[in-house]
Amino acid sequence: MVPAATDRHSTPPAQTVPKHYFEDFTPGRVDEFGPRLVTREEIVAFAAEFDPQPVHLDEEAARATMLGGLSASGWHTCAIGMRMIADGFMADSASMGSPGIEEVRWQRPVRPGDHLTLRCTVLETRVMKSRPAWGLVRFRFEILNQAGDCVMTQTNVNMFGRRTHEAAS
Repeated sequence: MVPAATDRHSTPPAQTVPKHYFEDFTPGRVDEFGPRLVTREEIVAFAAEFDPQPVHLDEEAARATMLGGLSASGWHTCAIGMRMIADGFMADSASMGSPGIEEVRWQRPVRPGDHLTLRCTVLETRVMKSRPAWGLVRFRFEILNQAGDCVMTQTNVNMFGRRTHEAAS
């Protein structure tokens, strides 16, 4: 038996009936999730493990770069965004995964003490011809800091189950 996770990053057990299905994602729908505080300690810990560049590890060395100070790795920002997506709706959805990310853009540095919010916009939807029980949802995700500045954008498609078998017929 695996012990239950107890830290703030633990995900509750999956519900038997998802809350969000393909039909719930209508073009033009906008949701926001967060805010989430980014700490110096997590910036350095993530960088030490996954992106060990001086701009993410050492405040003095980072001051000498074009970013002008310690900043989170772009990959760390992506991971924070994924966590906000999962907590916001994906973990309680009929998600069938994603064929991949179309585009990621890092617009501004994420600094220690930033409070990040994720804005999720549904760009388009369509039922899959090859799997009519599933639909494709194209999203644009924007991560904003506490000043409302966009620090990252991401565009991708996700696959979701449709609400009823009859709807898929």
